[in-house]
Order: sequence, then C-alpha cells, then structure tokens
Amino acid sequence: MDKNHSVLSRKNLSACKKSLSACRKNLFNAKETIPHKKLVLLQVLFFIPMISLFAQTPSFVEKIRIQLWGDLDVYPEYAAEFAQSEESDEYKEYEGTEKSKSRGKNGIFDYPINQIKDTAPFLINGMLYGWDFIYTPSDKARGVEEYFEFIEREPSSLIKNQIVYSSPLVEIEKNQFSCWCEYVRTKAQIQNYKMWSTITNPVLRARGYGPVELGFEGIKLAAQDAIKSAVREYYRGKIKNKPKEITGSVLIRSEPLLGIDAGRYAINLDFFLECGRIKEYSSF
Repeated sequence: MDKNHSVLSRKNLSACKKSLSACRKNLFNAKETIPHKKLVLLQVLFFIPMISLFAQTPSFVEKIRIQLWGDLDVYPEYAAEFAQSEESDEYKEYEGTEKSKSRGKNGIFDYPINQIKDTAPFLINGMLYGWDFIYTPSDKARGVEEYFEFIEREPSSLIKNQIVYSSPLVEIEKNQFSCWCEYVRTKAQIQNYKMWSTITNPVLRARGYGPVELGFEGIKLAAQDAIKSAVREYYRGKIKNKPKEITGSVLIRSEPLLGIDAGRYAINLDFFLECGRIKEYSSF
C-alpha cells in the first residue's frame, strides 16, 4: 500500500496550533482587561475555522477520503487462508521476489487488507454513482414477505484501480489494521453529485447492521439494512396502503461511518433518495 500521504501542511497546522495555544494561555491567565479577553477569544474563534478549513480541503465533492479498517485476528482461519494461498493478487504480483518470501510472516495483515480493498470500491461507488433498489413491503394478509435488493448503477470494478490507499496503521490494542482510502472525482462525477444535490431529492439517514463473521459481505448487508430501513420509514409516511413494489435510487452524500455495535457491523449512511415507481396491487 502507498505510504505517501498528502493532507494538511504540518507547518501550517503547527503554526495554527501554536497560535491557538498562545491565545488559550492568555485567555485563562485572567490578568487582561475584559476588552482584551474578547479580542483573544475572537482570535481563538478565527484559528479554529482555519484548522477545519485546511483539514477539509479539497472538499468531499471534489475528493473522497474515508478511513476504513479491518480486524486483525477475529477469525484467524481467514488470515491463515490468505497467508497460505497462492491465488491472491498480492501473491502473484510479488511471486518469486524477496517480498513473497517474507509474506508468510505478515500474513495476518492480508485479511484486513483484502477486506478494505473490497469495502472501499463498494462504498466509494455508492458515493459516485449510487445504487438502484427494489423494495417489496411485507403484507401478512396477502402472505407476502418483505424483500429488498439494491444493485450498483455502475460496476465498482471501474473505479477499483483509481483508489489510493495511504497511511496504514496497526493498532494492536484495538486489534485493527486501518488506512485512508482516497478517490479524486472526475468533472463528470462532480457534476453528477451536484445534480443529485440540487434536485429536490429527499435526504435520508439510517443505521444498518450486518454479521461480523461474514466480513465484507456483512458490511454489504449492513449497508443494505440501512437503506431498506430509511426507504421503508420514508414511504410509510407517504403511502396509505401497502404497495406491491417500490423502486428508486440512492446516492451516498457524505462519508459513511462504519463501526461495531453489540458484536455486529454497524454503518451510518446519509444519502439522497431519487423516487422511482410505486406499483400498487390490482386487487386484494
């Protein structure tokens, strides 16, 4: 993974922090007059937005930057499979080199790395193009079970090689391997995002859950669960009678938040909803 990572200039950040520290020191010395305290407070408020501005440049609309992680050894058998397999892309890339000889020693990292490399294209694709969905509400009277499916509008394989991975970090106390995943949007993709945001599309938020033991598939199920929950609640407030089928599209509008809650993957999604077709039952 690429270790070169360009974010906020350390010199600028350091200068801001020193200025902020000096302001705080003066503010709490309690020796200045009241008017000077107000001036110092204004300086503090001035530097805080500067730090925030540097950290968020370029904006999410231009550049996607999310931090993802994978567990090191929750399921050791998976790590062992990756370490010993000669079928993985990483093995083929370094086969016969010194790196391949030392690969067995670092095999424990293969599982979280592969999980991150599956998760990043999946989520970033949801921010670039979004997903189409088909939803059938449950209807006990008709013997219909709830059904939800979401499909990529564009294959995530198209963007897989454009994602840059940087700043890998191993946190033993958390049992995690993490890194930053970055993608710079094309002009067409920026325009697509702006189109979604300027049209009067509802903005929905929801949390979904998925089984940790399924790895990446568990993350996909958590995303599906979040979208289904949001869509279900939205249409419940819009439709009186249960429809036969609802179709539409969603686009993730900000960085997703992925974590663990009660032994399950939990993902918070914030997205635009593009309403599609509502198909009613012809008769009871």
